Amino acid sequence: MTSLITDQIGHDFSELHQRMQWYVDEELIPCCATLVMHGTSVVDMGLFGYMDLESREPLRADAIYRMYSNTKLITSVAAMILHERGLFDLDEPIEMYLPEFSDMHVLRVDAESLEDTVPAENSITPRHLLSHTAGLSYGFLEPESLIDRGYLAGGIGGDGYDESLADLCGRLGEFPLVFQPGTSWRYSFATDVLARLIEVLSGDRFDSFLDANILSALEMVDTGFHVPPEKQDRFVTMYAGPDPMDYMKPGLSKVDDPRTGEYSRPKKLQSGGGGLVSTLQDYAAFIRMIVGGGQWHGRRIIAEETLGLMRTNQLAEGVHVNFPDLPLPGTVFGLGFSLLKAPGPEDPPGSNDQYGWGGMAGTSSWIAPNTHLAGLNAEIETVFVG
Repeated sequence: MTSLITDQIGHDFSELHQRMQWYVDEELIPCCATLVMHGTSVVDMGLFGYMDLESREPLRADAIYRMYSNTKLITSVAAMILHERGLFDLDEPIEMYLPEFSDMHVLRVDAESLEDTVPAENSITPRHLLSHTAGLSYGFLEPESLIDRGYLAGGIGGDGYDESLADLCGRLGEFPLVFQPGTSWRYSFATDVLARLIEVLSGDRFDSFLDANILSALEMVDTGFHVPPEKQDRFVTMYAGPDPMDYMKPGLSKVDDPRTGEYSRPKKLQSGGGGLVSTLQDYAAFIRMIVGGGQWHGRRIIAEETLGLMRTNQLAEGVHVNFPDLPLPGTVFGLGFSLLKAPGPEDPPGSNDQYGWGGMAGTSSWIAPNTHLAGLNAEIETVFVG
């Protein structure tokens, strides 16, 4: 099913639709949903593939997806709501509220053990958490690194990991940092620590704070940390490709079932970095709020000036977003958003200053202010695992 609109902005999305259908036909992905907005108006929506490859049920318009790291955008906005209320300063030590991060140490550059450290020269701050410059890690992106091996050996971040945000932060505080806070960029549990900071400062459980301050106000009725039984028929099955190093190798196998998998029941860990599920319609409401300067349907979520700050580079001179085997020298990071500051030859015209983020399940969102376009891709529901 596709919906193509070209009369409002003069774009023809047929090539996009054809390519997405090709990915499904080649068994590279099971399904894909795309949505493009001009300003806050939806100008194109496409649905491709299946809810489940076994049943071959066509992808539904109200399908529920695993948002994975697109959760980080919502968490970052939630934190900045508290910043607006004066509950924390961006540059104050987080150990004022999370004492488990007091007296941190940093691995030496040539460290051969987790004990080979030097004292941290300064504290982790909320600014560091929001921009992934805290010196934390994730435990899976660089599994051969000393810190990630330490995380996994310590039970952090492996398959089936399910502890509360408080317990997670307690464990993270026991490990050294990878670099001095504020000096580099590394994708990490930083946004989960931010979620715990929200709990401590607000006095609410993380899901309750999100619901009261963002989800309910935007009528994001299908967004949460698990899928209840009455909605599981709308939850897309997750599949994995056969080769984590070759995304273009066909063949898919199921890795998470909608009715018996990890999202079928509430979990202890309400992950601010990757725990939410949502629909295309729900997440579009969130992006419309961002595009609308912090409000949607007359409801103010966050100040326009705060969003401007979030879209301002927070990285030190010469630092950029850098994944293992995927350096992004033209991309920097604000307070929760990546920022494209030096488009490459493969980037479309007008993409400078584009901001957004994505997740490993194929969900991503982007906003290009210079073209007044924004896009959502609930696009693969496939996680490539080794």
